[in-house]
Amino acid sequence: MIFLETARLRLRNVAPKDTDVMYDYRNNEICSRYQRGQVKDHDGIAALIRRRGEDILSADAPFMIAVALRETDEMVGEIVAKPRYDTISLGYTFSWRHHRKGYAFEALSALIDLLQELCPEWGFLCFTDPENEASMALLQKLGYHDLGYLSSMESQVFGKWFHQTARDKTTQAVMAYSSAAEQGNHSSDQERSIHADTQ
Repeated sequence: MIFLETARLRLRNVAPKDTDVMYDYRNNEICSRYQRGQVKDHDGIAALIRRRGEDILSADAPFMIAVALRETDEMVGEIVAKPRYDTISLGYTFSWRHHRKGYAFEALSALIDLLQELCPEWGFLCFTDPENEASMALLQKLGYHDLGYLSSMESQVFGKWFHQTARDKTTQAVMAYSSAAEQGNHSSDQERSIHADTQ
C-alpha cells in the first residue's frame, strides 16, 4: 500500500524486495552507530518485513513505513511510528547511500502533516542519542523542541506540537515514557528502536 507521495519519494509498506537494502544500511557503521534494538541479521530482517508488511497508518497501533524513490521504488530508508500516551513517537533510519539529499526531511515533513490531520490533538516525540548531532539538527529543522536529556532512556528528547493541548500531552507522555523505562517496560525489536536513535 502507498500511504503518500512527495515530489521525490513514496511512503509505502515494506516489502520482501527491501530486505537486502535494509540489511545493507542496518549493518553499516554510519547508520547503525546510534541505533538500539534493531534487528540486523538477514533472516531477522526478512521476518520483520513479513510481520510488518501489511501495517496500516493509524493511531491505534505501531506501524512501519518504507521510504522509497518515487521514480524507481528503490527503498532509501524506514520510518516507524508508535502511537502511545496521546502522542506519536517517530523513529527513522535512512540508508548511508542516500544521506545529504534531504530525503529524511521531505519524508518526515509529509508524514507528520498527514498524522497531524489524523490526530489533531496529539503531539510528536523523538528520542535520540545526545551525540547524534545530525539527527538533532534535523529534528529542529522539522520544528521539534529540545525537551532535555531523559536519563532513564539515555536519550535526548524532542517534542513537536501544534497547540497548547498537544504540548501538555507531549509533556505528560515524556513522564510516562520515563516511568516505563525505569520499570524496564521496553518494547522489543523495531518497536523499541522507535525511540529514535536516528540518522
